[in-house]
Amino acid sequence: MSFLAIDIGNTRLKWAQYSSPAPHARLLQHGAVFLETIDSLADNEWRALPAPGSMLGCVVAGEGVKRRVEEQLEIWDLEPRWVVSSAAACGVTNSYDHPSRLGVDRWVALIGARHRVLAQGPARPALVVMVGTAVTVDALDASGRFLGGLILPGFGLMLRALEMGTAGLKAPTGEAVDFPTNTSDALMSGGADAIAGAVERMHRKLLARTGAKPALIMTGGAAVKLAPITDLPFETVDTLIFEGLLQLQSHRLAL
Repeated sequence: MSFLAIDIGNTRLKWAQYSSPAPHARLLQHGAVFLETIDSLADNEWRALPAPGSMLGCVVAGEGVKRRVEEQLEIWDLEPRWVVSSAAACGVTNSYDHPSRLGVDRWVALIGARHRVLAQGPARPALVVMVGTAVTVDALDASGRFLGGLILPGFGLMLRALEMGTAGLKAPTGEAVDFPTNTSDALMSGGADAIAGAVERMHRKLLARTGAKPALIMTGGAAVKLAPITDLPFETVDTLIFEGLLQLQSHRLAL
């Protein structure tokens, strides 16, 4: 039976249907909608979708949005299941002071990253960067322990904060360049360099902590804006949260 993975962020809902609830399952269909339009999923994007046998999702947008999505899932005889961050799962250990308070999208992405690294070779540290409405930079050691991470504003939040707090800085979106010569490029380059600097500093700290060169994995809708300006080798994985959800669902079924 097919499996439906759902990732509800602060701005968009992303979904993917896989051939089975197992790692490396074949991706059948996928899509994304803004949260403002999720009440029409059953009539539009999901209307012709073959009924999945199971689903698992992560949601950071709040209980109200989750309930609206559950209403859309009523087109199938399907039990909605949602991830809650825990102290340990799928070989990843959560070192947050209060494990349940770690953002569930970060938790699922860490699980996806851990197993992606293991599938590529020997265990090694990993730095997981999600670039969306907010940016998170999370560190895993080679044993799968989440050591901690950063949260900082994404590109849009940085630009809006500057527009609100200063006079005359409202400008069209520019490009990230080495030496900006107009306000639009200066704004975009400043935000990009701030995020890239946070990533590069955390990468150095993780290398110093573990003594091994970390894998750098980037994901999120705005990752493409950051990719060209970091000097570190990296892998962009658009499906990282879905991969984590597949691991969690497969582990649950194996118990």
